[in-house]
Amino acid sequence: MKIHFLTVLFLTWLTGGLWAQPIRLHPDNPHYFSYKGKPTVLITSGEHYGSVLNLDFDFITYLNTLQKDGLNLTRTFTGAYREAPGDFGIEHNTMAPEAGRYSCPWPRSEQAGYALGGNKFDLSRWDEVYFKRLKEFVSAAEQRGIIVELALFCPFYEEKMWTISPMNAANNINTVGKVGRNDVYTLDKNGGLLAFQEALVRKIVTELNGFGNVLFEICNEPYFGGVQMNWQHHIADIIVETEKNLPNQHLITQNIANGSAKIEKPHPAVSVFNFHYATPPKAVPLNYGLNKVIGDNETGFRGMADSTYRKEGWEFLLAGGGLYNNLDYSFTSVTPNGTYKPGAKSPGGGSPALRQQLSYLKAFMADLDFIRMQPDPAIVSGLLPAGVRVHALSEAGKQYALYIYNGNHPKETQSMNVMLNLPAGRYKVTYVEPETGRKQHKKLRHPGGSATLTTPAFGVDLAILLKK
Repeated sequence: MKIHFLTVLFLTWLTGGLWAQPIRLHPDNPHYFSYKGKPTVLITSGEHYGSVLNLDFDFITYLNTLQKDGLNLTRTFTGAYREAPGDFGIEHNTMAPEAGRYSCPWPRSEQAGYALGGNKFDLSRWDEVYFKRLKEFVSAAEQRGIIVELALFCPFYEEKMWTISPMNAANNINTVGKVGRNDVYTLDKNGGLLAFQEALVRKIVTELNGFGNVLFEICNEPYFGGVQMNWQHHIADIIVETEKNLPNQHLITQNIANGSAKIEKPHPAVSVFNFHYATPPKAVPLNYGLNKVIGDNETGFRGMADSTYRKEGWEFLLAGGGLYNNLDYSFTSVTPNGTYKPGAKSPGGGSPALRQQLSYLKAFMADLDFIRMQPDPAIVSGLLPAGVRVHALSEAGKQYALYIYNGNHPKETQSMNVMLNLPAGRYKVTYVEPETGRKQHKKLRHPGGSATLTTPAFGVDLAILLKK
């Protein structure tokens, strides 16, 4: 009996089941993650999703940079969707590899005719070189404590993007995909593509089953390009079915909307509901009752200022979100260390300074026992100046975390009186500057009721931590 148990244990270790222990929802508070036995929030400012599909991108340097910057998430596309140089005005776009440097799950055939040069693709076979690179990337991320959110599919925003897709009939030898770009991700109008999409999901999910640092996202921004909800649910079913008899089961994420929306009839296998450009973070209170992680897993189309994306991350996490990802255009194929300075035509920014600021957010969350906290919109008892927003988490009577955003963007720093509903007690109060990480410590003896905190002088934003 003992030998049998050890044999099972060894086989489990070989297949990754013991060591991988995939990231999951925290059992005591499913608005957050648990990874390697620790409560976890995911925060990053990462590259534009081409780590694997762009052969010129040095993902080791990139992952080393994220690790050095104290961030723990990257988002990556499989390569079933790609872009061309110049799309969206993004300079040195990692999603737009140069000629001959595009890697995707399907190999080239012997028939010429791909829209961007070279041979067409064969959707009935796998490019094992691609899967080797995919697993090397995920493994390197895992070694550095970085979670990979892998977006399986993406709609085609413009006709020119559909014309370069391997799934377009003009670019494959399988006589499938003779459809318009808005019919690709449907159950009934896909021109024979569904079987190949299902096969791709099964292949990727199987290949990555042994890794613990993977989230599977069904489709990036499905609200563009005619993506059917029943198709999304079907893909979720395929993931569940594929992993049913495998050692590990991974979390599935679904992208819901830009901004916010109320989620209706969620698929039971989806554990993370993601929004894009979710500021102010209305999506969190709208969907908090689902008891799942609410994420803001793309932003970065709002200009160059670091403060824009710092603010969005702090607000989203202090509203009760569990995941934040900014698009960082300082990561390119020529500067995988994140030092490129995007030009005036870039849709967004990104910089070492911004990543440092987001690391302060990650450290702030680590100082909280956030598993025991929940959003507390009633913590502020007095009126705030016009243009000022506060988001807060609390564990009543024990710990409170607030983020103050001054939307007036004052040119000079100024203090502010903030009135809070607090029970009686002695509190340690820590003020944190989100831009610099600088801290000031105070003590508060409070008889109960409304307490007035006079903050240090600050500019755009300030965080406050109170512990009894």
